[in-house]
Amino acid sequence: MAASCTGVSGSSSPIIAAGFVAFLVLLFSSSSSSAVSSASAGGGGAGSNGTRVAFRSGEELLRWQEIVAELARVRNASVKTIQSPDGDVIDCVPTHLQPAFEHPKLRGHKPESEPSERPRSSSVRSDADASATADGNVEQGLPQAWTLSGESCPEGTIPVRRTTEADVLRASSVRRFGMKARGSGGFARRDSTGGGHEHAVGYVSGSSFYGAKASLNVWPAQVASQTEFSLSQIWVISGAFGNDLNTIEAGWQVSPQLYGDNSPRFFTYWTNDAYRETGCYNLFCAGFVQTSNRVVAGAAISPISSYAGRQFDITILIWKDPKQGHWWLQLNGALVGYWPSQLFTHLGARADMVQFGGEVAAAATPHHTTTQMGSGRFAAEGYARAAYFRNAQVVDWDNGLVPAAGLRLLADRPECYDIAGATGGAWGVYFYYGGPGRNVRCP
Repeated sequence: MAASCTGVSGSSSPIIAAGFVAFLVLLFSSSSSSAVSSASAGGGGAGSNGTRVAFRSGEELLRWQEIVAELARVRNASVKTIQSPDGDVIDCVPTHLQPAFEHPKLRGHKPESEPSERPRSSSVRSDADASATADGNVEQGLPQAWTLSGESCPEGTIPVRRTTEADVLRASSVRRFGMKARGSGGFARRDSTGGGHEHAVGYVSGSSFYGAKASLNVWPAQVASQTEFSLSQIWVISGAFGNDLNTIEAGWQVSPQLYGDNSPRFFTYWTNDAYRETGCYNLFCAGFVQTSNRVVAGAAISPISSYAGRQFDITILIWKDPKQGHWWLQLNGALVGYWPSQLFTHLGARADMVQFGGEVAAAATPHHTTTQMGSGRFAAEGYARAAYFRNAQVVDWDNGLVPAAGLRLLADRPECYDIAGATGGAWGVYFYYGGPGRNVRCP
């Protein structure tokens, strides 16, 4: 995903969590299907490779059939297929045939034209200025692993990372494939560690917000098991931390369960009911409308930062267009697409909280997970060693970008993952965060 090379200048709150429900999907070969038929309450189905799949309920089976049909629909709609060097397959799908328009509220909806005006910045230098390294070099553009093939999607199409049946079957629940956990991890308060989710974040609240922007460096965070993940993102939030929470989210994540590997990948997310029944990652469900033919949601980010080496970051901007009312997403200066305002209740008007930071979701074990947050190093190690967010800003009522003044810093368990920040210089409001997880102080 988009990356730029950068250099350095110089109380408690609710927190959004993420995770997956512990729900086993049993896989059986066709030769052994008779042995498991009595254990499957809802019946089974066959994958495209002949593998027999048994489900625990008819609801799971129905959801599986719906997903398989949708995967086939997207593949059949593709006008061009690109093989990425990292193993991904990219389908170029006509914009009007993308998954978004399967949403009941978006049927008959046509992609909106680009906003006539983007948020104005008056207090922070441009990303190109702020991201200059000590030797003056700036890396621009949108480098993604899939573009190394030299291929691109034609105008009028969007690039969609192909999802396979194997991707779906890795999920802890077929019914909730591509969604965050309900109840146990979809939202949290100060005691969020009880659900296996830990955070190190900076947040602002107590006002009306119309977007957020920041640059965050990208790392190959090590994840201890397939069911765990590590992410760094921006949250735009409104509503009560209960059944009606609305969120819009974007950043990078390492999630072997979702993607089948340990690459850091660009992602998006949304929900309008506290992760209960709505929303999903990327284009795994109807909702987010992609307009770019250059950016792939879910694609591997390249290049990435290295310890004591060069640093590469992505710049994410989310904002509510004052004319259309939709929430647009921009990555390193390129518009990606938008979340239509009709998807939301509270976010239909504004946000009342913005968060920046990292999160780890871990399985329940006697010892703390070794899954890393950020670079896997504590904040005190600083530049080129710890992960960071720089130029943290919010969008005000007048569509202006202003520093995230009064940013509050919070780490659930600072002995495992911590955070430390400051203000000043080309980096504006910034902080370092992260950690290794289990260590001598975090057994």
